[in-house]
Amino acid sequence: MSDASFLQRALATAMAAADAAREVIAPRYRQRAFEVVTKDDQTPVTEADREAEATIKRVLRAQFPDHAYYGEEEGREGDGDWLWLIDPIDGTKAFVRGYPMFSTQIALMHRGELVLGVSDAGEYGERAWATRGGGAFIEDRREGGVPRALHVGAIAEFGPQTAISTGNLKSLAGDGRWQVLADLIGRSGRIRGYGDFLHYHLLARGAIDLVIESDLNILDIAALVVIVREAGGVFTALDGAPVDLATRSALAGPPALHAAALAAFRAA
Repeated sequence: MSDASFLQRALATAMAAADAAREVIAPRYRQRAFEVVTKDDQTPVTEADREAEATIKRVLRAQFPDHAYYGEEEGREGDGDWLWLIDPIDGTKAFVRGYPMFSTQIALMHRGELVLGVSDAGEYGERAWATRGGGAFIEDRREGGVPRALHVGAIAEFGPQTAISTGNLKSLAGDGRWQVLADLIGRSGRIRGYGDFLHYHLLARGAIDLVIESDLNILDIAALVVIVREAGGVFTALDGAPVDLATRSALAGPPALHAAALAAFRAA
């Protein structure tokens, strides 16, 4: 089986897993039928998170029983060249508080390289996906569910038309990078904080020009890395390091704008 055909089979399976997770998550969200527990890291978790992760793994394992799995709720299981990364509800705080800025994130890594990503935001109404070398696509179910290709914007320098979106910035706010961010904002047209999946979807479709986050984990972004890259963007850590399992920050945008922002952060 060729690499492309294998990835298409893996993508179809990941899509089916996202569909199955949605069947678990949607009724809980709409009926507010869940209990919230605070984990040791002070983040919330619900039974919907746990049930959705188990459901995703069940679908994936039926096709790929020999692969390894790394889930938000159950951690790492198994070893090998192929590793599935799963965040059943990325944005649990949004889920708990009753607004639809949460998603299911499913990615596949091969020998340390992210090669597939599905970002399913069921309650928001859209799903994005990508495979290595196969392009990035989005389906907006509010517009009839017709997939369309994704492409980052063409803005190459900071100016009145530049739009920046930020996510978690707690550690960035405590060092010299805070002033760098202020300078970039001052040179741009607008600043937003869409967060979670949403600003990466917007970036991949050219509606946002740069995304900056300083506090996250790989499960938050693994699928989105593939989507942004296949849409023509560059996605690294804030210091320019390649994305891997230890990544804790994000800088993503069109190539020229990413390079300009990276140079500014490195200078700090």
